[in-house]
Amino acid sequence: MSTVEIHVEVAPSLALFVPHGRREGPTPLAVDGVSTLGHVVESLGVPLTEAGTLLVDGGEVPVSHVPAAGEHVTVRAVERPQQVPGAPLRFLLDVHLGTLARRLRLLGVDASYESADPGDPALAALSAAERRVMLSRDRGLLRRRELWAGAYVYSTSPEEQLRDVLGRFRPALRPWTRCTACNGTLRAATKEEVADRLADGTQRSYDVFAQCGDCERAYWKGAHHERLEAVVERALAEFAS
Repeated sequence: MSTVEIHVEVAPSLALFVPHGRREGPTPLAVDGVSTLGHVVESLGVPLTEAGTLLVDGGEVPVSHVPAAGEHVTVRAVERPQQVPGAPLRFLLDVHLGTLARRLRLLGVDASYESADPGDPALAALSAAERRVMLSRDRGLLRRRELWAGAYVYSTSPEEQLRDVLGRFRPALRPWTRCTACNGTLRAATKEEVADRLADGTQRSYDVFAQCGDCERAYWKGAHHERLEAVVERALAEFAS
């Protein structure tokens, strides 16, 4: 099979995915003349979930475009805020993003997560079945064809992860409406309704409660409320519509 040479340039924000020698300006790349541009981009290390507009000689092309000799390819990053048409905006997080899942739920964002790892094929299939955006730092998972939609989580810091996801997708924020344990919906509850879940000291000290409609976990403004409220206030100040 004969090869042809093209020149490829990736957006600065995508530089972490490609070898060091391809991180500054256009660089030559030998391709086989039959593979699609989507395949070429992934072969460089960039998940297609992170690739925005693809340009060939300045004109936009689809991922199915087959590069020809001498073409100049530019890979842009996904535009922010990113639109995900076809279903309500909901997320699925892999096993390594539990803290991010809880923070998203704290803000009222639908974030599915299980601490037991079902494996990449099962996660990809669930993303497709429930039309959820897969959030992960696993590039291999994000390259699975079964995914409905996905996004790479760029930071290892939960605070930066949250800012990244909120800035990229701009989900509607409805703090204190989801269970941080199971992602269920919270409702107001009387002390009597949740009494069997409360320690004696809690019953004496608090009067306002909420309860998850799915797992029946009880919530109140306890010792950690001030720290959680700070997370909510920062997110609302920066990302509330």
